[in-house]
Amino acid sequence: MKKLTLEEAIERVGFGRFQLRLLFVCGAGWAADAMEVLIISFVIPALMKEWKLSAAQAGFLGTAIFLGMLAGAWFWGTVSDYIGRRLGFQLTVLVDSVFGFLSALAPNFPTLALLRALTGFGVGGTLPVDYSIFAEYLPKEKRGRYLVILESFWAVGSIVAAGLAWLIVPRVGWRTLLAVSAVPGVIIYFIRRYVPESPRYLLISGREEEARKVLEQVARENGVSVEIPGLVAEPRRAKVTVSALWRGNLIPVTLMLWIVWFTISLGYYGVFIWLPRIFVARGFTFLQTYANVFIMSLAQLPGYFSAAYLVEKWGRRPTLAIYMVLSGLFTYLFAIGAGLSSIMAAAVLMSFFCLGAWGCLYAYTPELYPTEVRATGMGWASGMTRIAGAIAPILGGYLLSISLTAALSLFALAFIVGGLTTAALGRETKGQPLLEVIR
Repeated sequence: MKKLTLEEAIERVGFGRFQLRLLFVCGAGWAADAMEVLIISFVIPALMKEWKLSAAQAGFLGTAIFLGMLAGAWFWGTVSDYIGRRLGFQLTVLVDSVFGFLSALAPNFPTLALLRALTGFGVGGTLPVDYSIFAEYLPKEKRGRYLVILESFWAVGSIVAAGLAWLIVPRVGWRTLLAVSAVPGVIIYFIRRYVPESPRYLLISGREEEARKVLEQVARENGVSVEIPGLVAEPRRAKVTVSALWRGNLIPVTLMLWIVWFTISLGYYGVFIWLPRIFVARGFTFLQTYANVFIMSLAQLPGYFSAAYLVEKWGRRPTLAIYMVLSGLFTYLFAIGAGLSSIMAAAVLMSFFCLGAWGCLYAYTPELYPTEVRATGMGWASGMTRIAGAIAPILGGYLLSISLTAALSLFALAFIVGGLTTAALGRETKGQPLLEVIR
């Protein structure tokens, strides 16, 4: 019988129980990562009071985790293209949970900053590894929607983080919050040990029989009776280095993605890391602040689900561009709002469109890179997130001490620049097969 391409084999085994299980395994880790990244924003007000920190020192706590995430994204992304997705898939969530828990025991500011950076090293690797392995198991007609749904687990983590902060910090303190937020990741580590290696990675690495057995396992779990006589793939030709991302038709792809990842991250983290302080500065109590952030987190879920629908209806490029521009518009309206109702309406819509844009971007990026450099491409693109994320807390702390409107207007502009860049340089991937090698 004729050998199948991997895209044909993935279509034959279909979408079912295996992919849904993998969605929840990846998603649970992603929610745990969201908790580790965002939990510091709820801790900062208490730390500033207890340790007498300046705004610059408090901002550096946010920066520290992003410096770790930068190293983690570049390290784990490239490593997973060399040795496979599975090892990084297991270890990244363990690293961020162990150091996240140790953060709760930090005796002073320098130790806490170091432990948050080490936490970030694990978190940074989750993005390129998780999205690569999940995308590589999805049939093309399901890929965009379910990659956005995977990103929606970030909102779940945000909601849990906000809810825990609301319940824990005013009553038993910030250390308990950091300790509790680390527990889910340890549990998820043991679950991830049972996920098989990506068949796309196995095939381009010359391990055809292993890839075929994994696909047969997926078919059995999906309840599909299918024969896979053999698999054929183009051999790996590109070295797994960052220079491969700046070759041929990948040049405009990489340029666009690096700009968009940087701008969406500058806007998002510039606003969301400082949300509790922004609300407090506007006269809200700590309990009101946590309640407001919790409501904003709830708005993220419909933002994700609307994007999951529109990436298949409109396409990835227009959905991402529109959602980013609207994120910028409502961030500016949040900056100039005068009354409680206008402030909260703008905040909720900002959260809705911003997290919807994140979902689009996470679905879009792995589709733009071929298998042999997919995790590397995801890792280096997400590295732009970490650079922006490292800058945003310090920049936000400095600008907020001068003018709330000026700070939020800058972050609004970042969203708009990202949306316009997508419209100008992006190409549509809706309904297209994943590439295996660089063309």
